[in-house]
Amino acid sequence: MLVLSRKKNESVVINDNITIVVVEIRGDKVRLGVEAPKNVPVHRKEIYDAIQAANQDGHYEELALSR
Repeated sequence: MLVLSRKKNESVVINDNITIVVVEIRGDKVRLGVEAPKNVPVHRKEIYDAIQAANQDGHYEELALSR
């Protein structure tokens, strides 16, 4: 795992087409902005895990429709 230090308004670029920007730092919370092509799915980890679990159970469409 690559670990980087960034300050507010600083960014990290991944693969020339994804940019992660530190938008705000407030106490122990960091707000990140993600700029990525529309065909690249971007999810919080807990949402990604739920999608993966639903895919394994064959319920992905139900999860997607419930939003």
